[in-house]
Amino acid sequence: MDRSELEREMERLHRESWVWALACCGRRRELAEEALQFAYLRVLSGQVRFDGRSSLKTWLFGVIRFASIEEMRRSAIADARSVDVETAFALTDPALGAQGEAERSEERATLLAALSELSPRQREALQLVFYHDMTLEEAAIVMRVSVGSARTHYDRGKKSLAKRLSPYDSR
Repeated sequence: MDRSELEREMERLHRESWVWALACCGRRRELAEEALQFAYLRVLSGQVRFDGRSSLKTWLFGVIRFASIEEMRRSAIADARSVDVETAFALTDPALGAQGEAERSEERATLLAALSELSPRQREALQLVFYHDMTLEEAAIVMRVSVGSARTHYDRGKKSLAKRLSPYDSR
C-alpha cells in the first residue's frame, strides 16, 4: 500500500480511530488526542508498517491501542511527580467523566454502569466487536490475545452484561 492510499484510508477511518483512542484512554480527551497523533506519526513516518496480515483497520487500531497505553503511562508518571499526597486524595477518578454525558439518558447511564463493572478485557472485546464492527479474529489481533481468549472475554462479557441489565428489562 503506497503512502497516499494509506493516508486516504487513515482519513476515512479517523472518526472510528478517534472513538477508539478515547476508549483506550478512559475518555480522557487530552490523552486521546496525544495518543492518536502519536499513532498517526508512527504510521506516516514509517516507524510501523502495515504488512497486510490483517485489515488496515485492525492493524491501525492495534497501533492506536499501544500509543494510548504509552500516553497513559507518560501521563501517570507526570501526574505522580506533580501531585502531593493530600491533593491525590482530593482528586476524582477520571473514569467518572463519562457520567456527565450519561445523565442525558437513563438507559445510557444504566448501560455504562453495567459496562464499567466488566473486566477491562471483556469491555474491550465487546467494544471492538459491537462498536467497531470487528470480527472476534480482528479483535484478538488488536487485543494481542489468541482468538480463543478473545472469544472467552467476549462470551463472558456478553453474559455478564446481560445479567447486569436483566433487572432493567422488566420496565
